[in-house]
Amino acid sequence: MASEDKTPDADTVEFIHLHKTAVLIKAAARMGGICAGASTDVLEALSAYGTKAGLAFQIADDILNETSTPKALGKAAGSDRERGKMTYVAVHGLDGAKRTAARLAKEAVKSLAPLKGKIEPLKAIVEYIVIRKK
Repeated sequence: MASEDKTPDADTVEFIHLHKTAVLIKAAARMGGICAGASTDVLEALSAYGTKAGLAFQIADDILNETSTPKALGKAAGSDRERGKMTYVAVHGLDGAKRTAARLAKEAVKSLAPLKGKIEPLKAIVEYIVIRKK
């Protein structure tokens, strides 16, 4: 909130996204591993996955706020721009945000390489993150 109506800059947006959404998703990803008694290597892989998935989620949210409709979102669209919020779209443009979200989703999936067993659910989650419509 302290950054509203300030000139958007990449470092501030990255800091906000990392310390807001990314840490929440990282924590959720790690908790499953911790409960399963995962090794340090697996926990680090889950951490990387969660961080990248979290950043992709927040960037996708920024994109949806800019491009969607209130009916599709179930909330006001375009409100980030109107409120002068620091978003990935404000700093990198719509195309740059889309490219980055897609890249982060791919990197999140690659982060899962050390995991044994089925990674399909985690892969599906991060792939959905960047194609969702609300």
